[in-house]
Amino acid sequence: MDGNGTGPRKSMKNHAKGSGKTFLVHNRSGNHLPELEQPSAMRNNDKYSRVPSREKGVDIVNIKGIEDIGYVQPDSILLNSLPSEENTQCRQGLYFQDGERRVDYVLTYHVKKPGSSRSRRRSSRIMESALARSIRRARAPPPRDDPEIAAQAHNIDYHEDDKLFRREEFECNLQEMGLELEKDEDTKIPGVGFVKIHAPWHVLCREAEFMKLKMPTKKVYQVNEGSNLVEKINTFIHKVTEPLQPKVEENRIQNVKQLSYPFSREKQHLFDLSDRDSFFDSKTRNSIVFEILKRTKCTKAKYIMGITSLLASGVYVAAYPLHDGNIDVENTEPNDRKLLREEWASYGAFYKYQPIGLIRKYFGEKIGLYFAWLGVYTQMLIPASVVGVIVFLYGCATVDDDIPSMEICDSRNNITMCPLCDRACSYWKLITACGTARASHLFDNPATVFFSVFMALWAAMFMEHWKRRQMRLNYIWDLTGFEDQEDTLKDHPRAEYEFRVMQKTLRKERQSHKIQKPPEVSEEPANKWRHTVQTAVAGLKLTEKEKLTCRDRLPAYLTNVVMMLFMIGVTFAIVFGVILYRISTKAALHMSSNPTTRSNVRLTVKTTAAIINLVVILILDEVYGAIARWLTVLEVPKTDKSFEEKLIFKTFILKFVNAFTPIIYIAFFRGRLVGRPGSYLYVFESYRMEECAHGGCLMELCIQLSITMLGKQLIQNNLFEIGIPKLKKLIRYIKSKRSTSQEVEHDKKLRRYEADFFLDPFAGLTPEYMEMIIQFGFVTLFVASFPLAPLFALLNNIIEIRLDAKKFVAELRRPIAARAKDIGIWYNILRGISKVAVIINAFVIAFTSDFIPRLVYQYMYSPDGSMHGFVNHTLSYFNVTHFQDGTEPLEPLHLGYHVEMCRYKDYREPPWSPTPYEFSKEFWAVLAVRLSFVIIFQNVVMLMSDIVDWLIPDIPKDISQQIHKEKILMVELFMKEEQGKMHVLDSMGMRAGKDACNNHSPVPRPRAAPQTNTHDC
Repeated sequence: MDGNGTGPRKSMKNHAKGSGKTFLVHNRSGNHLPELEQPSAMRNNDKYSRVPSREKGVDIVNIKGIEDIGYVQPDSILLNSLPSEENTQCRQGLYFQDGERRVDYVLTYHVKKPGSSRSRRRSSRIMESALARSIRRARAPPPRDDPEIAAQAHNIDYHEDDKLFRREEFECNLQEMGLELEKDEDTKIPGVGFVKIHAPWHVLCREAEFMKLKMPTKKVYQVNEGSNLVEKINTFIHKVTEPLQPKVEENRIQNVKQLSYPFSREKQHLFDLSDRDSFFDSKTRNSIVFEILKRTKCTKAKYIMGITSLLASGVYVAAYPLHDGNIDVENTEPNDRKLLREEWASYGAFYKYQPIGLIRKYFGEKIGLYFAWLGVYTQMLIPASVVGVIVFLYGCATVDDDIPSMEICDSRNNITMCPLCDRACSYWKLITACGTARASHLFDNPATVFFSVFMALWAAMFMEHWKRRQMRLNYIWDLTGFEDQEDTLKDHPRAEYEFRVMQKTLRKERQSHKIQKPPEVSEEPANKWRHTVQTAVAGLKLTEKEKLTCRDRLPAYLTNVVMMLFMIGVTFAIVFGVILYRISTKAALHMSSNPTTRSNVRLTVKTTAAIINLVVILILDEVYGAIARWLTVLEVPKTDKSFEEKLIFKTFILKFVNAFTPIIYIAFFRGRLVGRPGSYLYVFESYRMEECAHGGCLMELCIQLSITMLGKQLIQNNLFEIGIPKLKKLIRYIKSKRSTSQEVEHDKKLRRYEADFFLDPFAGLTPEYMEMIIQFGFVTLFVASFPLAPLFALLNNIIEIRLDAKKFVAELRRPIAARAKDIGIWYNILRGISKVAVIINAFVIAFTSDFIPRLVYQYMYSPDGSMHGFVNHTLSYFNVTHFQDGTEPLEPLHLGYHVEMCRYKDYREPPWSPTPYEFSKEFWAVLAVRLSFVIIFQNVVMLMSDIVDWLIPDIPKDISQQIHKEKILMVELFMKEEQGKMHVLDSMGMRAGKDACNNHSPVPRPRAAPQTNTHDC
């Protein structure tokens, strides 16, 4: 250490080479440490800092025969922490104790509290072996406690020692991979230790070459945005929208772009390495360390364990990269996280565009693509919302001119309707349905058909616009020609898969008896070491050969199929239960003596049933999400990608069925399985199937859709995302039993890796995508019945973007930066929903609304080509003497006069016809037109969507030109490099020839000069 105490430090590793003994150094007392002698017995490791001269006393423990357990600790390091005042960055926990090496990754583990005062040392980087701890316990007097308690303590110590053994081996392997480690067990979090990981320059270069990371070269070229007219338009648009742009460097228009090329240590001269600290940003460094962690294994046991297995078995508690710094503390150094908090994760920035470039820089391409897709989807909702509002206003403006509504509301039309239920309900006047009929016109009008066609084309344009935007981002982010990281690393097994394979291996091992039990402790150390090596090698070979087959997974597959069908059956059963609720409640309310209650029976039943459906959907959504994850875990997929795809499929099926089953019932089944007066269809022989209102089922479909959509967005998507984090903080505060001021002061003192430990782990993008996919279904599938759906989706997404941004920046641990060039399986789901939406909207218009019956009446049956007489045309006659016994009204004189004929909505022959109550020819004519409309609408709209898809190219023309230009520039760059090499070789050959002629010696064969920068890596 330098005289001022701030110089670089070196780590120590003491080996008594002559005696073959290993020495471990650790703290004992508070005395000053004298300078250690015997420098020949010590060697320095450049990865660590030198031990300072002012150090606490140490105890030299002679550990003999450490080879007996097959493990030698290569590095025992002692580090005295710097005072917190000397280095602010070190105090914040972003750097090692030397204040120079940045913390790229953190592993946390449980620390058992020893009873001695030595546990309070401030920072320790001692990695003791399990045998050293057992020796110290052997020196201690035997416990005098209860033998059972002593046995339990011994068992706990055994497991802790096993975890320590695996940690030491794993960390040793990490060091062999070139990573630098620093431990800290004396933290402000009791019982938690931290391993800080730093990747030096040569490791970053090696891994960047292995991962084929594209890095910017020194070559810069001009970016052309197309023709002069296009460039002027883009410049004008950027100036107009400048107030909406976030104030970040990554969002500005760049006229020049650096040529990117996969990093290579042999071609370092191509890259701008003037500032090595910023050449690999924090996102890239984190992903590189994570790749090393996934490849590093523990192999000295009977089975292999990677970082996922170590986390699953509790050897490590958590593993995460660090955020860049504080965001809530004033006078904090500027960093990307704070900039994101100010310009993105703030409700005050709701009107601004998202800083997609900065999001990608901080979180990686996969998360950047999600927020880019969410931004494009939200922007595309603006024109859909405008058109939807116009359609709704058109319905409001024409409601007074709607002839069928006017006929229903005309008091001169003395139309008596048949009872809506048996016994309790009596006859009623059609004029009482005036309000429902007028409200139905707001959503059931000719503009609805236009809006359905528009939304089908809108979905096609949205998909095409996203493909073009995605391709532009691939070009800007240098992802062209990139194979997805998940496909490249698809063979990396998950922790659960490794554990199941290990169980299968051990089961076969016990059955075959190929691996014997370890020898007794009394045998010679050499035999123990030989046996340990043989056991590890045999277990390694057996584990590598084993894998889970379809036969192993057969019980899980059967469980998946049975549980999925059972959950779907549960959804159908709940919908059927709500149907029974509506039937029974309507009958009960009709028996009420309150006239207000009896006049609002339909509205009361519709609204309460929709709210019940909403509550059930919200509850089942959480249940189905947990069940889908449990079923996927039970299936034990091998890779993370396979796990994610299976989870997405199960979750989507269950949540889609849960959300849309009540809506599908109202749209396509309600009112069609009713029967007729005198011959109604009954459930359980007592519940008569419910009918639609006279204005049609479209109004009830609109009520159900609006309540479900708004409820899910307000309660599930927003309140849950706001309330659950607040609730977790409240629980954490109650458990801490500290006052608010003390907790705030404590949080300010936490170092970065300690503060991030309290954040929630990142659970993936599946929940975020799932919310938007279900919303996309609400916007497109039944938009014919609810034209305001895009507007409510737009308002929700404006809040949703800022909620997700705040969650990612302030409430979650920093995710691993994963590379991806598209949104994966979600794009296929979106395309599938948009195609199904065309078919569903065709059936909604044809069968749920009155559009087709009105069209048929106007052009086939109307005497003057108008809609006058349409209501009477759709009503059939029923003779009240034909009621079945026990179904006639209890109060037949409820209207004040005797009723002989009542009317009901259907196309049937009158009772005086030769075929009474049979379907009339009008019914078959309307049915034929409905089916024809479905076929024509579906094919025409899909053809128009395909035309839009064909007209809009997937790759923008300017991007295609720039990609081609990049390829040409890359070829020119390498040709220039090769010419330079040939020139160097020729000059060297000529110089060697001259020397040979002068010395009269044979001309040596010229060799290529080594690269000057290769030694850096």
